[in-house]
Amino acid sequence: MKLYSINTGYFKLDGGAMFGVVPKTIWNKINPADDNNLCSWALRCLLIEDGNRLILVDNGNGDKQDAKFFSHYHLHGDDTLDKSLMKYGFHRDDITDVFLTHLHFDHCGGSIKREGDKLVPAFKNATFWSNKEHWNWAVYPNDREKASFLKENILPIEESGQLKFVDVAGGIDGKLGKTNFATDIAVRFVNGHTESMMLPQINYKDKTIVYMADLLPSQGHIPVPYVMAYDMFPLTTLNEKKSFLKEAIEGDYILFFEHDPVYECCNLQQTERGIRPGDFFKLEEV
Repeated sequence: MKLYSINTGYFKLDGGAMFGVVPKTIWNKINPADDNNLCSWALRCLLIEDGNRLILVDNGNGDKQDAKFFSHYHLHGDDTLDKSLMKYGFHRDDITDVFLTHLHFDHCGGSIKREGDKLVPAFKNATFWSNKEHWNWAVYPNDREKASFLKENILPIEESGQLKFVDVAGGIDGKLGKTNFATDIAVRFVNGHTESMMLPQINYKDKTIVYMADLLPSQGHIPVPYVMAYDMFPLTTLNEKKSFLKEAIEGDYILFFEHDPVYECCNLQQTERGIRPGDFFKLEEV
């Protein structure tokens, strides 16, 4: 197995929304905001080369939305999905599996592209993986979350016939449910940010690496009270974080961050203030 960090660019989101009840005087030291209170965030995906499978975890915003939509998010940086794949000698047609942690636009927007007036899969040879609980949550969204679930990102996946569901049955234990996706890849289910978000947990070089998605979008979200205002069930997120961080520090896990603008990975350390980041490093250094 080989792992590759796939950067697809950066975008901006409101700092207050990203840090919830934490005051700006505190979070602004972690990720300084611009004059519009916007902070820069990465759109960092993960590529897993596992035997004859090439698995892409999430795929960023994509590029099919109009200029008005993207004007709200200020996309910037030189990285793209295709450039990052090419760096390692891959093409999007090589992808066998697209694993979607959840269906918010910044995680699945690259799944679908425009061909003339049609919307078609951007990975023509891939199986797309979601789970039935989250899929139904996204297709029939609540009023608070529906701006993040864009039908043009979601419905064409099912229409293509390339959609499959990870089996949640038997995986939920009331805390952090877990099921297997491949020999060395487990899937954790968490429900605070959105219903049945999936976190890949990978056994790699005798280490455990967890792709954090939006449970811990950045190293700045490791302190337990730092919960996004975007989360549907913030108290659930808080409890999920506490449980995960305890397990992660005991197991010496490596956390891989999807949205941290600076840091790809870290381990954890116990401090007088609670569990905090330990060492920072790039995935290629593992």
